[in-house]
Amino acid sequence: MTVLIGAIVVLSAVLGGYVLSHGEIAALWQPFELLIIGGAAAGAFITANPLKVSINTLRQLPRLMGKQIYTKVLYLELLSLLYQIFNVIRREGLIAVERHVDDPQDSDIFTRFPLIASNSHALDFICDYLRLMVIGDMTSYELENLMDVELETHHHEKMAPSHALAKVADALPGFGIVAAVLGIVITMQSLGGPPEVIGVHVAAALVGTFLGILLAYGFVSPMANALEHQVVEEAKFYECMKTCILATVNGMPPQIAVEFGRKTLFSDVRPDFYELEACVKGVR
Repeated sequence: MTVLIGAIVVLSAVLGGYVLSHGEIAALWQPFELLIIGGAAAGAFITANPLKVSINTLRQLPRLMGKQIYTKVLYLELLSLLYQIFNVIRREGLIAVERHVDDPQDSDIFTRFPLIASNSHALDFICDYLRLMVIGDMTSYELENLMDVELETHHHEKMAPSHALAKVADALPGFGIVAAVLGIVITMQSLGGPPEVIGVHVAAALVGTFLGILLAYGFVSPMANALEHQVVEEAKFYECMKTCILATVNGMPPQIAVEFGRKTLFSDVRPDFYELEACVKGVR
Protein backbone atom coordinates (compact mmCIF):
# COMPACT_ATOMS: atom_id res chain seq x y z
CA MET A 1 0.00 0.00 0.00
CA THR A 2 2.84 2.42 0.75
CA VAL A 3 4.14 1.88 -2.79
CA LEU A 4 0.82 3.07 -4.22
CA ILE A 5 0.75 6.08 -1.87
CA GLY A 6 4.31 6.98 -2.83
CA ALA A 7 3.52 6.74 -6.56
CA ILE A 8 0.51 9.03 -6.11
CA VAL A 9 2.63 11.58 -4.24
CA VAL A 10 5.30 11.51 -6.98
CA LEU A 11 2.76 12.02 -9.76
CA SER A 12 0.87 14.68 -7.84
CA ALA A 13 4.02 16.68 -7.11
CA VAL A 14 5.47 16.45 -10.62
CA LEU A 15 2.28 16.97 -12.60
CA GLY A 16 0.88 19.46 -10.10
CA GLY A 17 3.97 21.63 -10.33
CA TYR A 18 3.91 21.36 -14.12
CA VAL A 19 0.26 22.40 -14.39
CA LEU A 20 0.65 25.24 -11.89
CA SER A 21 3.49 26.52 -14.08
CA HIS A 22 0.94 26.74 -16.92
CA GLY A 23 2.06 23.55 -18.65
CA GLU A 24 -0.26 21.51 -20.84
CA ILE A 25 -0.82 17.93 -19.70
CA ALA A 26 -1.59 16.85 -23.27
CA ALA A 27 1.97 17.73 -24.29
CA LEU A 28 3.31 15.03 -21.94
CA TRP A 29 1.26 12.28 -23.56
CA GLN A 30 3.80 10.73 -25.91
CA PRO A 31 2.93 7.02 -26.26
CA PHE A 32 5.67 6.33 -28.80
CA GLU A 33 8.30 7.69 -26.41
CA LEU A 34 6.90 5.35 -23.74
CA LEU A 35 7.09 2.48 -26.22
CA ILE A 36 10.76 3.17 -26.93
CA ILE A 37 11.75 3.57 -23.28
CA GLY A 38 9.57 0.78 -21.85
CA GLY A 39 10.31 -1.68 -24.64
CA ALA A 40 14.07 -1.09 -24.46
CA ALA A 41 14.04 -1.43 -20.66
CA ALA A 42 12.02 -4.66 -20.83
CA GLY A 43 14.33 -6.10 -23.48
CA ALA A 44 17.43 -5.21 -21.47
CA PHE A 45 15.86 -6.76 -18.36
CA ILE A 46 15.16 -10.02 -20.20
CA THR A 47 18.66 -10.08 -21.69
CA ALA A 48 20.45 -9.36 -18.43
CA ASN A 49 18.68 -11.90 -16.19
CA PRO A 50 18.13 -15.65 -16.17
CA LEU A 51 14.55 -16.72 -16.79
CA LYS A 52 14.01 -17.73 -13.16
CA VAL A 53 15.02 -14.24 -11.96
CA SER A 54 12.59 -12.60 -14.40
CA ILE A 55 9.78 -14.91 -13.24
CA ASN A 56 10.58 -14.34 -9.54
CA THR A 57 10.57 -10.58 -10.12
CA LEU A 58 7.09 -10.74 -11.64
CA ARG A 59 5.94 -12.88 -8.72
CA GLN A 60 7.35 -10.55 -6.07
CA LEU A 61 6.07 -7.27 -7.51
CA PRO A 62 2.38 -7.89 -6.54
CA ARG A 63 3.52 -8.32 -2.92
CA LEU A 64 4.38 -4.63 -2.87
CA MET A 65 0.66 -3.85 -3.08
CA GLY A 66 -0.33 -6.30 -0.34
CA LYS A 67 -0.36 -6.13 3.42
CA GLN A 68 2.71 -6.51 5.57
CA ILE A 69 3.46 -10.22 5.98
CA TYR A 70 5.87 -10.27 8.89
CA THR A 71 3.73 -8.82 11.67
CA LYS A 72 3.66 -9.15 15.43
CA VAL A 73 0.81 -11.67 15.11
CA LEU A 74 2.94 -13.89 12.88
CA TYR A 75 5.90 -13.74 15.26
CA LEU A 76 3.72 -14.56 18.26
CA GLU A 77 2.49 -17.63 16.41
CA LEU A 78 6.02 -18.62 15.39
CA LEU A 79 7.43 -18.29 18.90
CA SER A 80 4.45 -20.11 20.38
CA LEU A 81 4.93 -22.98 17.94
CA LEU A 82 8.63 -23.25 18.74
CA TYR A 83 7.85 -23.13 22.45
CA GLN A 84 5.46 -26.08 22.11
CA ILE A 85 8.04 -28.10 20.18
CA PHE A 86 10.83 -27.31 22.62
CA ASN A 87 8.54 -28.23 25.50
CA VAL A 88 7.96 -31.66 23.97
CA ILE A 89 11.72 -32.11 23.57
CA ARG A 90 12.33 -31.09 27.17
CA ARG A 91 9.62 -33.40 28.61
CA GLU A 92 9.85 -36.42 26.33
CA GLY A 93 13.21 -36.17 24.56
CA LEU A 94 14.20 -35.45 20.96
CA ILE A 95 12.73 -38.66 19.62
CA ALA A 96 9.25 -37.46 20.61
CA VAL A 97 9.23 -34.73 17.92
CA GLU A 98 10.03 -37.16 15.11
CA ARG A 99 6.37 -37.96 14.43
CA HIS A 100 5.59 -34.23 14.24
CA VAL A 101 8.36 -33.33 11.76
CA ASP A 102 7.79 -36.39 9.57
CA ASP A 103 4.21 -35.35 8.85
CA PRO A 104 3.67 -31.75 10.02
CA GLN A 105 0.31 -31.47 8.21
CA ASP A 106 -1.14 -34.12 10.56
CA SER A 107 0.74 -32.95 13.66
CA ASP A 108 -1.42 -31.77 16.54
CA ILE A 109 1.22 -29.09 17.21
CA PHE A 110 1.77 -27.63 13.73
CA THR A 111 -1.92 -27.61 12.82
CA ARG A 112 -2.62 -25.23 15.70
CA PHE A 113 -0.50 -22.57 14.00
CA PRO A 114 -1.94 -22.07 10.49
CA LEU A 115 0.17 -19.01 9.58
CA ILE A 116 3.34 -21.07 9.94
CA ALA A 117 1.88 -24.32 8.61
CA SER A 118 0.87 -22.53 5.39
CA ASN A 119 4.43 -21.26 4.84
CA SER A 120 6.08 -24.27 3.21
CA HIS A 121 9.64 -22.93 3.30
CA ALA A 122 9.46 -21.95 6.97
CA LEU A 123 7.92 -25.33 7.78
CA ASP A 124 10.70 -27.13 5.91
CA PHE A 125 13.33 -25.05 7.71
CA ILE A 126 11.98 -25.96 11.16
CA CYS A 127 11.42 -29.63 10.34
CA ASP A 128 14.78 -30.13 8.62
CA TYR A 129 16.78 -28.89 11.58
CA LEU A 130 14.65 -30.76 14.08
CA ARG A 131 15.38 -33.92 12.06
CA LEU A 132 19.09 -33.16 12.17
CA MET A 133 18.83 -32.74 15.92
CA VAL A 134 17.11 -36.14 16.16
CA ILE A 135 19.31 -38.20 13.82
CA GLY A 136 22.61 -36.34 14.01
CA ASP A 137 25.16 -35.75 16.72
CA MET A 138 25.86 -32.17 15.73
CA THR A 139 27.19 -29.42 17.95
CA SER A 140 25.49 -26.03 17.97
CA TYR A 141 28.50 -24.61 16.10
CA GLU A 142 28.13 -27.15 13.27
CA LEU A 143 24.38 -26.61 13.11
CA GLU A 144 24.81 -22.84 13.01
CA ASN A 145 27.29 -23.09 10.12
CA LEU A 146 24.84 -25.22 8.17
CA MET A 147 22.01 -22.77 8.85
CA ASP A 148 24.17 -19.84 7.76
CA VAL A 149 24.97 -21.55 4.45
CA GLU A 150 21.29 -22.22 3.76
CA LEU A 151 20.13 -18.75 4.78
CA GLU A 152 22.87 -17.04 2.78
CA THR A 153 21.81 -18.97 -0.33
CA HIS A 154 18.15 -18.19 0.31
CA HIS A 155 18.89 -14.49 0.87
CA HIS A 156 21.00 -14.26 -2.29
CA GLU A 157 18.22 -15.85 -4.35
CA LYS A 158 15.55 -13.57 -2.88
CA MET A 159 17.64 -10.44 -3.48
CA ALA A 160 18.08 -11.15 -7.21
CA PRO A 161 14.76 -9.48 -8.27
CA SER A 162 15.61 -6.33 -6.30
CA HIS A 163 19.06 -6.12 -7.90
CA ALA A 164 17.56 -6.74 -11.35
CA LEU A 165 15.05 -3.89 -10.93
CA ALA A 166 17.79 -1.59 -9.64
CA LYS A 167 19.80 -2.23 -12.82
CA VAL A 168 16.74 -1.35 -14.91
CA ALA A 169 16.34 1.88 -12.93
CA ASP A 170 19.98 2.75 -13.65
CA ALA A 171 19.40 2.20 -17.38
CA LEU A 172 16.11 4.10 -17.76
CA PRO A 173 17.64 7.62 -17.96
CA GLY A 174 19.86 6.33 -20.78
CA PHE A 175 16.87 4.92 -22.65
CA GLY A 176 15.17 8.29 -22.13
CA ILE A 177 18.12 9.90 -23.92
CA VAL A 178 17.78 7.34 -26.71
CA ALA A 179 14.13 8.34 -27.15
CA ALA A 180 15.12 12.02 -27.07
CA VAL A 181 17.82 11.54 -29.73
CA LEU A 182 15.35 9.75 -31.98
CA GLY A 183 12.96 12.67 -31.45
CA ILE A 184 15.68 15.11 -32.50
CA VAL A 185 16.29 13.03 -35.63
CA ILE A 186 12.60 13.37 -36.48
CA THR A 187 12.84 17.11 -35.75
CA MET A 188 15.79 17.51 -38.13
CA GLN A 189 13.76 15.81 -40.85
CA SER A 190 11.06 18.44 -40.34
CA LEU A 191 13.33 21.45 -40.76
CA GLY A 192 11.87 23.88 -43.21
CA GLY A 193 8.34 23.02 -42.17
CA PRO A 194 5.95 25.10 -40.05
CA PRO A 195 7.46 26.23 -36.71
CA GLU A 196 4.56 24.73 -34.74
CA VAL A 197 5.32 21.27 -36.20
CA ILE A 198 9.00 21.56 -35.30
CA GLY A 199 8.00 22.69 -31.82
CA VAL A 200 5.81 19.59 -31.35
CA HIS A 201 8.69 17.30 -32.34
CA VAL A 202 11.15 19.05 -30.02
CA ALA A 203 8.66 18.80 -27.14
CA ALA A 204 8.21 15.07 -27.80
CA ALA A 205 11.98 14.57 -27.73
CA LEU A 206 12.32 16.39 -24.41
CA VAL A 207 9.45 14.37 -22.94
CA GLY A 208 11.48 11.22 -23.68
CA THR A 209 14.28 12.43 -21.41
CA PHE A 210 11.74 13.48 -18.79
CA LEU A 211 9.99 10.09 -18.80
CA GLY A 212 13.23 8.12 -18.54
CA ILE A 213 14.35 10.06 -15.47
CA LEU A 214 10.90 10.08 -13.84
CA LEU A 215 10.38 6.34 -14.29
CA ALA A 216 13.87 5.59 -12.98
CA TYR A 217 13.93 7.68 -9.82
CA GLY A 218 10.21 8.05 -9.14
CA PHE A 219 9.02 4.47 -9.64
CA VAL A 220 11.42 1.65 -10.57
CA SER A 221 14.24 2.47 -8.16
CA PRO A 222 11.86 2.88 -5.16
CA MET A 223 10.21 -0.43 -6.08
CA ALA A 224 13.61 -2.13 -6.09
CA ASN A 225 14.31 -0.69 -2.63
CA ALA A 226 10.88 -1.83 -1.40
CA LEU A 227 11.60 -5.39 -2.58
CA GLU A 228 14.92 -5.25 -0.76
CA HIS A 229 13.19 -4.25 2.48
CA GLN A 230 10.82 -7.20 2.13
CA VAL A 231 13.78 -9.56 1.74
CA VAL A 232 15.42 -8.08 4.86
CA GLU A 233 12.19 -8.67 6.82
CA GLU A 234 12.06 -12.26 5.58
CA ALA A 235 15.70 -12.80 6.56
CA LYS A 236 14.88 -11.59 10.07
CA PHE A 237 12.04 -14.15 10.21
CA TYR A 238 14.48 -16.99 9.56
CA GLU A 239 17.09 -15.51 11.87
CA CYS A 240 14.51 -15.65 14.66
CA MET A 241 13.90 -19.38 14.03
CA LYS A 242 17.63 -20.04 13.82
CA THR A 243 18.32 -18.30 17.13
CA CYS A 244 15.57 -20.20 18.94
CA ILE A 245 16.71 -23.59 17.65
CA LEU A 246 20.36 -22.93 18.52
CA ALA A 247 19.38 -21.82 22.02
CA THR A 248 17.57 -25.14 22.49
CA VAL A 249 20.58 -27.09 21.21
CA ASN A 250 22.69 -25.23 23.76
CA GLY A 251 20.40 -26.48 26.54
CA MET A 252 18.22 -23.44 27.19
CA PRO A 253 14.71 -24.11 28.57
CA PRO A 254 11.82 -23.42 26.14
CA GLN A 255 10.84 -20.05 27.67
CA ILE A 256 14.41 -18.77 27.42
CA ALA A 257 14.95 -20.21 23.94
CA VAL A 258 11.99 -18.29 22.48
CA GLU A 259 13.11 -15.21 24.39
CA PHE A 260 16.40 -15.40 22.49
CA GLY A 261 14.41 -15.36 19.25
CA ARG A 262 12.20 -12.49 20.41
CA LYS A 263 15.25 -10.35 21.02
CA THR A 264 16.34 -10.64 17.39
CA LEU A 265 13.18 -8.97 16.04
CA PHE A 266 12.75 -5.41 14.85
CA SER A 267 11.07 -3.16 17.39
CA ASP A 268 7.87 -2.55 15.40
CA VAL A 269 6.99 -6.28 15.28
CA ARG A 270 8.63 -7.48 18.49
CA PRO A 271 6.12 -8.58 21.14
CA ASP A 272 7.08 -7.64 24.67
CA PHE A 273 7.93 -10.26 27.28
CA TYR A 274 4.45 -10.36 28.79
CA GLU A 275 2.67 -10.56 25.42
CA LEU A 276 4.75 -13.59 24.50
CA GLU A 277 4.26 -15.19 27.89
CA ALA A 278 0.48 -14.70 27.74
CA CYS A 279 0.35 -16.11 24.21
CA VAL A 280 2.40 -19.17 25.15
CA LYS A 281 0.24 -19.82 28.24
CA GLY A 282 -2.92 -19.42 26.18
CA VAL A 283 -1.79 -21.99 23.63
CA ARG A 284 -0.58 -24.34 26.31
